[in-house]
Amino acid sequence: MTILDDLLDVPVGAPQRHGLNATKPILIPVERYISPDWMALENTNVWQKAWQIACSLDHVANAGDFYEYRAGWLSILVVRGDDGVLRAFQNACRHRGNTICQGTGSGLDELRCPYHRWAWNNDGQLKEVPSRRWFGTMDSDEYALIPARVDVWGPSVWINLDMDAMSLTEWLEGVPGDMAWADFDDYRCNSLIVRPMPANWKVVSEGFSETYHIQGVHPEMLGYINDVDATQRLWHRHGASYQDYGVPSPRLGRDVEPHVVWDTWVESMGGRLGVPSGEAEPCPEIPAGKTVQDVIAARIVQTQAANGVDVSKYDSKRLTGATQYNFFPNSTMLVWSDMVNVLSTRPGLNPDECQFVIMNWHRVAPGAPRSKPFTLEVDPDGPELPLGLVMGQDINMMKTAQRGLHQPGLKHLAVSAEEARLLNLHRNLEEWCGA
Repeated sequence: MTILDDLLDVPVGAPQRHGLNATKPILIPVERYISPDWMALENTNVWQKAWQIACSLDHVANAGDFYEYRAGWLSILVVRGDDGVLRAFQNACRHRGNTICQGTGSGLDELRCPYHRWAWNNDGQLKEVPSRRWFGTMDSDEYALIPARVDVWGPSVWINLDMDAMSLTEWLEGVPGDMAWADFDDYRCNSLIVRPMPANWKVVSEGFSETYHIQGVHPEMLGYINDVDATQRLWHRHGASYQDYGVPSPRLGRDVEPHVVWDTWVESMGGRLGVPSGEAEPCPEIPAGKTVQDVIAARIVQTQAANGVDVSKYDSKRLTGATQYNFFPNSTMLVWSDMVNVLSTRPGLNPDECQFVIMNWHRVAPGAPRSKPFTLEVDPDGPELPLGLVMGQDINMMKTAQRGLHQPGLKHLAVSAEEARLLNLHRNLEEWCGA
């Protein structure tokens, strides 16, 4: 019996509360998180063939802009050419294989290897080979940079090493249509942060595939999110959870005072209401016929209007709520009325490490200029970067999760039906890795 069988006839594309009707826990082999053999299957069958979100359009908006995407040993350069075309290349010199560019930057008029100084134009064509006569006859086209697929959805840039892969449009299934309400093009990236984590990439990714952990890791959130009743939807590769915020969790009972919702929201997301981080503000009076969710929604409209952004067309549920999309294999996109957060994981060099990537966008007025994102790779041995209460709690949990998976008596993880999007990840991994 495989997870493909255990997913018990989940209708593709049909909204389902909790997604599944399992009669017992669904088991996932622990080896998928710790085995070098399983990691080798993923490296060959997933990371070299699946579409992955690499960076924002703001990183590579102008000629000479570049961004290096790394996943395990893979390194892909995304480059804006002098002709304005966006391209991607495997980040390897055609001479001795050295890495050509690292990180992100702008103003490149060529791609030059720092080792022996072979150089390519920004379109990947060979430009210069020092002491070329020593190499005899060389066909410049034969020594162009090795291409990869690249495409754009809204302000996000995606890459794929498989030149024969399906189009990004086909890959994304029904997600763009499902989130058309958000006008994704009207967002600009303000930050991209990469933090090495001592855990398998799936351990980190799965933490953003369910709300079951909120009661344990984020008790403050129970004041302002319904973590029990979210509707979930599964396409084939991807999934979604439609989450109500600005309302208390049913776990707190029926008689939750409005100030509890307000106070906990301000503690976690006060900036969305114009309240500086770390500061408190008393709950306003709730007008007759309105709810605290309506008051929070009105405050979001007011805060965005001060930034020149009009979100008044949305109702209170849309203004406060979030849709959480899980993209196979490794990304979660949280879509709000005023911001978008992408949380991705990239494999490390062994099963026990990965990179956790946080990319944030904010809504801008239509036609606003491109931004210059703050981009940083965090030193895991240095001081922890302040990323807010909730994200800090998640990171602390990620630091301790992997060790337990190595205990010899633990053979399987027992997963619930509520964790349908997590299970959909493993259903696809079985399909792609031939399990």
